[in-house]
Amino acid sequence: MRNYQLTLFSITLMCVAGAAASQQPAGDKPPPVTATGYSAAVSKAVNLCSTCHGPYGVSVSPEFPNLAAQRPGYLAAQLKNFQEHTRAETAAHDFMWGIAGPLDNETIAGLAKYYSEQKPAPPHPGNPALIAKGRAIFDKGFPDRGILACATCHGSDAQGNLDFPRLAGQNATYVVRQLEAIQSATRAAPVMHGIVQNLSPEEVVSVAEFVQSE
Repeated sequence: MRNYQLTLFSITLMCVAGAAASQQPAGDKPPPVTATGYSAAVSKAVNLCSTCHGPYGVSVSPEFPNLAAQRPGYLAAQLKNFQEHTRAETAAHDFMWGIAGPLDNETIAGLAKYYSEQKPAPPHPGNPALIAKGRAIFDKGFPDRGILACATCHGSDAQGNLDFPRLAGQNATYVVRQLEAIQSATRAAPVMHGIVQNLSPEEVVSVAEFVQSE
């Protein structure tokens, strides 16, 4: 029990520290971008990104994430991670490495601004029992198992907090795949790995169903 408490305390400190480090414009405001850079980013969003992420960032396939209304600091950071190959899960390697590679900093900032300003994807109701279980995990976690509540970093309404990403309305299929990638450390996310590594497959699905329904 003491080890679980220490783990939970350590993870809480990491989330608080991460939030404190994000107390800068990137958290709630898009990174700075010129009118020219923004125009180029919008063109790329419309003509390229929409192929997978849908018009205005609402995905046309559950395999690809919604980008609409996502936190701009998070979007910019993930594009940098794709560029630097620090996100190495299969989909990142197959799709995003090549797409993000040529982007300059201003285009990244423009894409983050554009998508953060779009109307969020609508919620998708699913299995009520799974949603209820997922809500409980999201809101409370499992303190006795060292699993922090998701709401601690992602907000009580799953709409994100500073640079922690918005999860509300996100496609459940995509969320499950990302949680599995983090559990296996295929996707490098040290803080998240410590939080989700002990979730069962059913619990992972429950959390995904809940956030999709928000």
